[in-house]
Amino acid sequence: MAIKRQGRRSAQDAEQTRQQILQIATELFCELGYAQVSLRTISEKVGISHSLIRHHFGSKEQIWYNISDNMHRYITHYCQTILMHLPKDMPVNELLYQFIVRMLAFTLINKQPIQLMADVVRQKGKRFDYFIDQSGEVEKLIFHLAEDYNQRFPEHAIKIWEIKWHMIMFAHGAASLEPFLHETWSQECETENECLLKHWQMCNEIMAKKLMIPASSRLQPQRLEELVIQLDASCCLTAQSI
Repeated sequence: MAIKRQGRRSAQDAEQTRQQILQIATELFCELGYAQVSLRTISEKVGISHSLIRHHFGSKEQIWYNISDNMHRYITHYCQTILMHLPKDMPVNELLYQFIVRMLAFTLINKQPIQLMADVVRQKGKRFDYFIDQSGEVEKLIFHLAEDYNQRFPEHAIKIWEIKWHMIMFAHGAASLEPFLHETWSQECETENECLLKHWQMCNEIMAKKLMIPASSRLQPQRLEELVIQLDASCCLTAQSI
């Protein structure tokens, strides 16, 4: 029995080390960019040997693929969770609106997914192709919502790529142009969260008008956190890594 308990502890320790490597690597990739991070950089930051990182993942590239896979699983699950939390009888235009602005709130608070995306886009190559291919499930969710909307409101049909671009543009702008974010609302806001709320409100107004959302159905949060659904930390990826 003692041997089995020791075996379980060893497996738990190994998994904890893997998750710690992924968490630190994610932070470094987001802060410095993939090209500027080495296995030695990660090992020094984690506080373990270079060879132990190779034992768990083999290479820096494999660490990135693990992070990318985990991130896409987490985001897909989060998108599905948003839809599950919305009333089933909600009009399709309000459903699409709520999905878009709630997802934006999540990405404004949790910047790592958009930071990783921006970094891989800059470098192109096979990791870029892999990243784009992994985005399929989220795209399907948005496509189905937009398709339902266009069938219901053919005279006000929307283009799915424009909707995606709005979401990416607002999320990326807040993540990569933070000094300008603060400067824009320096007279009105004291904290980053207040500035992010102002930024979100701009997109909220655009989407509400575009999707013909009545004033009574428009979201007016005092804080972005009001729009974010808390997931079980055990789901798909350790919460610290997103």
